[in-house]
Amino acid sequence: MRKFVAAVGVILLAILGTQSCFSQGAPSSEAARKAELAAAWQAASNAGTAGPADLPLIDQATLKLPAGDFFVPKAEGMRVMRALGNTVHNPNFVGLVLGTRQNDRWLVVITYIKEGYIKDDAAKDWNPDDLLKNLKEGVDESNKDRAARGFPEMEVIGWIESPNYDAASHRLVWSVLGKDKGAADDVRKDVNYNTYALGREGYFSLNLLSDSTRIATDKSAAHELLANLTYQSGKRYEDFSASTDRIAEYGLLALVGGVAAKKLGLLAVLLAFVLKFAKSSSSVRPCSAKAW
Repeated sequence: MRKFVAAVGVILLAILGTQSCFSQGAPSSEAARKAELAAAWQAASNAGTAGPADLPLIDQATLKLPAGDFFVPKAEGMRVMRALGNTVHNPNFVGLVLGTRQNDRWLVVITYIKEGYIKDDAAKDWNPDDLLKNLKEGVDESNKDRAARGFPEMEVIGWIESPNYDAASHRLVWSVLGKDKGAADDVRKDVNYNTYALGREGYFSLNLLSDSTRIATDKSAAHELLANLTYQSGKRYEDFSASTDRIAEYGLLALVGGVAAKKLGLLAVLLAFVLKFAKSSSSVRPCSAKAW
């Protein structure tokens, strides 16, 4: 990563908010959060891997990282997410991927949940309205933690893309629209673009974080990463053995704002952010922070 930084610059993070950097009179707690965010991004820059590269994802799969993408490993990625105000479930977190091209403003959170084989036979019967209700309830629960730590509460508005499951590839995609609780309706909305790859022992979640003005373009990055994730032989969904393998306590429906999401804290990762890449910069300079 050091060579990568030397060649093209370092990552800048400008979190959507007041659009101005901290003044000298800013509260010490706010300044401390800013300092930690800057330090977290610098650590991520030093530890990461630039594409193109073939990345092992724990003992389960390989991710072909495209040129122009950048992978941040577990420890540094968790620090970044916590600095942004998000709850991170340590055993599940794998890393982050972000785009470093001129106009990239997205981030992908990769997790792996090893809770058994996910039955997918219920996909044909799901009701988007019921799923949205469950999702909203999960976000309401995560707001307790956010409020306790001084971060804005959030709310889910509706679907950007209602749940779609490809039974042939065992891939699930869905996307939700959200905003800060009580914010005006005409503000830029935050988007979680969630993609899942099912395997024999569990599933990978690749959660792209974007906003309503950019998701039409940004979602292609999530689809590319999802297509580039390949399970190892013996770990594939089709390698499942009913006589020996563990079956998850929940099915595919739970991956869309249901039991699994509430249990594992998957709904805590909603961010409002802008990622910028500057070829001439030499340090991380965050402006006013607002994390979802």
